[in-house]
Amino acid sequence: MGDPTGSRDGSTLAILGPVARQTVQDQVYGELRRSLIQGAFDAGEILRIRDLAARMSISTMPVREALARLISERALEALPNRSVRVPLIRRERLEDLARARALIEGELTAMALPRLTQGDREALWDATRAYDNLSAGRIDTAREAADLNHAFHFRIYRAAGSQVLIPVVESLWMQSGPYIRKAAELFERERDAPATNHHHKLLDAIEAGDVAAGRSALVADIGRAFDLLRQRHDFDREAA
Repeated sequence: MGDPTGSRDGSTLAILGPVARQTVQDQVYGELRRSLIQGAFDAGEILRIRDLAARMSISTMPVREALARLISERALEALPNRSVRVPLIRRERLEDLARARALIEGELTAMALPRLTQGDREALWDATRAYDNLSAGRIDTAREAADLNHAFHFRIYRAAGSQVLIPVVESLWMQSGPYIRKAAELFERERDAPATNHHHKLLDAIEAGDVAAGRSALVADIGRAFDLLRQRHDFDREAA
């Protein structure tokens, strides 16, 4: 009787290798990725490999590899002197990111609304209330606020069930981090509405089952940060 696997060595499993645990590089990449999404770095900030390695108490090699990965994903950029920089805020890039996020995240929201469960809706309200309860202006709440905002949006997006679009949105959030950080500074100086104003409108649309209103609230939420930068950021100074 022939070998049922059809392989020469008696097993098709021979082509598979052992699955390694998460590497140090993966952990460094994950931490830097989260920090970029949270807006922990300023646009134009130089990231020095030795400084990052010392901060994380590791060797320089996994930091170097993680930075190279983030450069390939356009979240960071390599400079001629071999240093790494968080990209500057450029008008053309701002418009590109704003357009891509509105299109893709708006579509994910429309896809998700009919699929959100009662548990999803409760989690969204909990995240919004927690965000509202943060003390305004306290520096130590910035990361918590970013985490709550991320949890709110991605609870909706994952309900859409698109394995293709989620990684795209994660990349866009990573690239948008410095823009959102700068917009948050402007928002604190001229606060005219609660930070979760559009979240509440989106939740109302979810409760009403109104897909068009949900998409509109989501796009408005994304657009507020970019609109602040369009109106207040000194693009000419940064380009100099």
